[in-house]
Amino acid sequence: MGQFVPHIASGFVFTLLGLWHTVNTIKAYNLGCGSNFKVKFWYPLDRPHSNLKYLELILVFSFSVLGIFGQFWDYPFVHLSFNVINFEHATMFLHLAVFSGFALYNELNRSSNLLSGVEGVFAACVFSQELFLLHFHSADHNGIEGHYHWLLQLIVFASLGSVIVAACCPTCFPAALVLSLLVVLQGCWFMNMGFMLWVSNLVPKGCSMRIVENGKDEMMLGAVICDSKEADMRARALANLQFSWILAGILIFTGFISLKCTKSETCTPKIQLSDYEQL
Repeated sequence: MGQFVPHIASGFVFTLLGLWHTVNTIKAYNLGCGSNFKVKFWYPLDRPHSNLKYLELILVFSFSVLGIFGQFWDYPFVHLSFNVINFEHATMFLHLAVFSGFALYNELNRSSNLLSGVEGVFAACVFSQELFLLHFHSADHNGIEGHYHWLLQLIVFASLGSVIVAACCPTCFPAALVLSLLVVLQGCWFMNMGFMLWVSNLVPKGCSMRIVENGKDEMMLGAVICDSKEADMRARALANLQFSWILAGILIFTGFISLKCTKSETCTPKIQLSDYEQL
């Protein structure tokens, strides 16, 4: 995703998806008073007289398919581009399509609930393959751009750890909440990268944008270069601050939603009756 638009589009979708999961995870925990909570890797749109129950899975699958084809469309030029970098990005969307497609097929065919564990494995594969492809990315992300991608790898690594815990401990609320927040953080970081690396007016002081021509495709690899070591260090420090500020904003939002759900939702614990009371 070496351009502004793909970063912003992907980041916006991931942010919305993460916020949807964050709100629903907190609501589900409050409704069950914590005792009946169960991790979900997708949430249905439960509305009266609504036929959009599987809207999340449909949108995620559609976005993944569009993302795959979009990687080979050389925007704004009207021709296809088949590079290794494009295949790497498309493969990340492929694993997301496999997960959402399997979950949707499972729900439409009303398969056994035992397959919910398989959904957890597929979700773990999404983040593991994203981390693998980001770490061994063929693009030459050096300098400040490389630092932004290194911070992105931290987010994906933490997401992988949380989804593994959530899959192994399906009643663990902290793991489910952390996973949702990390999806929000990944989306916000995508958008932040799009603005800071591909908008010339927002490039850190002492640094500038460059375009590296690579054959006929004019691939943009090293998006930003800094004129001095001091400018590079300042740009990296600014990226670290942005990372911390974005995370702080997400936590403030999460705290607000938690307090609001606690006040508005009614706690309905499941009462266990003794054998004598059942008689």
